[in-house]
Amino acid sequence: MTRDNIYVHFHPDEHRFVDQAAEWISRAEQHAVKLTDFLDPRQAFILTSLANAHPDVHVRFEGGYPGAERRRAIVAPDYRVLDDEDPGIRVLAIYSPDDSLADLDHGDYMGAILNLGLKRDKIGDIHPRADGCHIVVAEENADYIALQLNQVHRIHVRTELLAPEQLLPSETKLEELQLSVASMRLDGIASDVYRLSRAKILTPIKAGRCKVNWKQEEDPSKPLKEGDVVSMKGFGRFKLLEVEGVSKKGRQRIRIGRYV
Repeated sequence: MTRDNIYVHFHPDEHRFVDQAAEWISRAEQHAVKLTDFLDPRQAFILTSLANAHPDVHVRFEGGYPGAERRRAIVAPDYRVLDDEDPGIRVLAIYSPDDSLADLDHGDYMGAILNLGLKRDKIGDIHPRADGCHIVVAEENADYIALQLNQVHRIHVRTELLAPEQLLPSETKLEELQLSVASMRLDGIASDVYRLSRAKILTPIKAGRCKVNWKQEEDPSKPLKEGDVVSMKGFGRFKLLEVEGVSKKGRQRIRIGRYV
């Protein structure tokens, strides 16, 4: 299959990653092993889709725990035993001697690490808790982060590096909303969730700042379905938990979980 034939299945903004993943697979066919940075679920889907077309190549994903959202991949020739390969993951534990970290959230910790000059690709899942946070990070950057990170949201912190099996995942918190919408269109539901007018919600969608299931979505009329995860840059993300039915006035009753 030519590269142009592959491209038709993916958004133009994904073509660069498609090229990258295709290169990893090509090198694996020539007996090379590639350990990737952390991939989001959409990137993992693209890599898996391409690898499935090459029987001499296989892929292992690892994010530190079974339910990880962001995971590193090991792309290798099929004769390599991937369970023996090191996924290059460490756990950064962040803590403070008092309870000052209780009000910090995912964004506070991610911002603190990105301010060190690191790319998002080097950071896996972030697990904030009342007494601190566990963050999955790339092993090659772990020592640097542990040494340099001494403040989160103006709060002084201490750090420690742990093995992946010491990770304490935090439970995902969702603020549930009950909505009544005229249709299942992306723009209609997003405008209600983010409390923006229909006209204002069109701007970030058409500007490419919206993703549905980690795939860029620029069509405001795209219908959403149960299980879809929507993220809007600058506004957060939500999940369509359930379509509960149709009201007497013909409106859709839905249940939304907004990530907090």
